[in-house]
Amino acid sequence: MNVRGAVRPPGDKSISHRALMLAALARGTSEITGLLTGEDVKSTARVLRQLGSRVSAVRDGAVVRIEGRPLTAPRSALHCGNSGTTARLMLGILAGQRFAATLTGDASLRRRPMRRVTEPLRAMGARIDDTHGDALPLTIRGGRLHPLTYTTPVASAQVKSALLLAGLTGNVAVTIREPYRSRDHTERLLVHLGLGLHERDGAIVYEPIARSILPSFRLSVPGDASSAAFLVVAAVLAEGGELLVEHVGVNPTRTGFLVVLERMGAHVERVNLRDEGGEPVADLIARPPAALRGTDVSAAEVPTLVDEVPILAVLASRAAGETTFREVGELRVKESNRLELIAANLRAVGIDANARGNDLHVQGTTRPPRGRVETARDHRLAMAFAVLGTIPGADVRLSERASVSISYPRFFADLRNIRETGKGRREA
Repeated sequence: MNVRGAVRPPGDKSISHRALMLAALARGTSEITGLLTGEDVKSTARVLRQLGSRVSAVRDGAVVRIEGRPLTAPRSALHCGNSGTTARLMLGILAGQRFAATLTGDASLRRRPMRRVTEPLRAMGARIDDTHGDALPLTIRGGRLHPLTYTTPVASAQVKSALLLAGLTGNVAVTIREPYRSRDHTERLLVHLGLGLHERDGAIVYEPIARSILPSFRLSVPGDASSAAFLVVAAVLAEGGELLVEHVGVNPTRTGFLVVLERMGAHVERVNLRDEGGEPVADLIARPPAALRGTDVSAAEVPTLVDEVPILAVLASRAAGETTFREVGELRVKESNRLELIAANLRAVGIDANARGNDLHVQGTTRPPRGRVETARDHRLAMAFAVLGTIPGADVRLSERASVSISYPRFFADLRNIRETGKGRREA
C-alpha cells in the first residue's frame, strides 16, 4: 500500500465539547467553526439544549451558533449517550447551578466510573445522589460552593476540567495538582477568554475575577490529534509515498504519540505552525520509515497519549522487538476494557501481546495479521485495527464499524481515499 495526497481530520473532540459548554455559559452569541460532528459532541449539544441553551445544528461545514443564557432545570434526565466527557464535565457545570438534574447514558457509559469527579464536587458543596454506586445514573443538586484545593489521584483532564467548570459556575477558587500533566484544553480556553486562571508552584489555579462575565467568542476548532494519529500511522505503515495531514492541533499535552513515533524510527514533520484560539496548530507530513523498532512508553508519557495507545499498539506489532506501555490501567475504564481488548485482539490476529497488571506488552512480527477483531463498539479499537488491516497480506475482520461515528464519522472514507486515489477528502 502506498499513500499520497492530503487529508484533514475532523475537529478536536476535547476542544469541541469544551467550546460548546463555555459558549453556553457565556453572555451573548458565540460562533464555532470546525466543530466535530461525531455522536459524542452531539450528546453535549443535546444536553445543553435540555438545559435551555440555544445551540444550532451540529453538522458538517456548519457554523454552530450558541446563544448563552442562564441554565434552567431540565424537564427530563440528561442523556449523555456514550460520552464520558459530556457526563463528567457537565457534573462540574451543574455543581454551580441551583437546581437538580439527573444524568444518564448508554449501557457503556453507565459502567464508567464517576466517583473520581463526584467526590471532589461533594467537597465543594454539591449534593449528589449516587444510589447506583460509582456510575450513572446519578442526580446532582448544585448551589453555593466552597473553594477547593485538590490533588487528583490520577492525571485526568476530565476531572480537572469538571472542577475548573465548577469553580467558574460557582464563582469560587479552585487549585488542582496532578501527578502528571494531563491535556490542558480547558485551561487554554479559559485563558484565551480572559478569565482568572494561572499556574502557581506546579498547580493549576482558578481565581474568579470580581464581577467577571464570560464573554461570547468566535473559535475555529483545530483538527483532532487523536484522529490524526490513525492517518499518520497508516502512512508510517505504508510501503511508500507521503501523506499531508492538515490543520492538526499540536498541543504538547496531546502529542506524546509523535514523540513515541520518533523513538520507534518514524519521523513526522510539522510544518506551517500557527495559533488558533490559544492552541498550537500545524500540518503533519508522514512517510514510511526504513524500519521500526520497539520502545518503552513510560507512565509519565501516558497522559499525553492515552487515547493513542490502541493505534500505537498496532504500530508496535510491526516493529522489531518488544514494546511496553507502562501503567495504562486507565484503559480498563474507557468505552470498553480497552487494555484487555487490545491484547486479546492482537492475539486474535496472530500477534504476541498481553496485559500484565497495568502494563501492556506487544511483540513485533513480520507475519501478516489475520483474524476477527471484537471492537466492543469502541471507536478507537475499530479504527486502530482497520489501520492494521491495510498491511499487505492482512485479513483483519472487524465485528462492527458503526462505532467510529462517535469521533470520526468519515474515517473509513478517508482511509480508503488516501490509499486508493491519493486524494484525501477534506473536512471543513
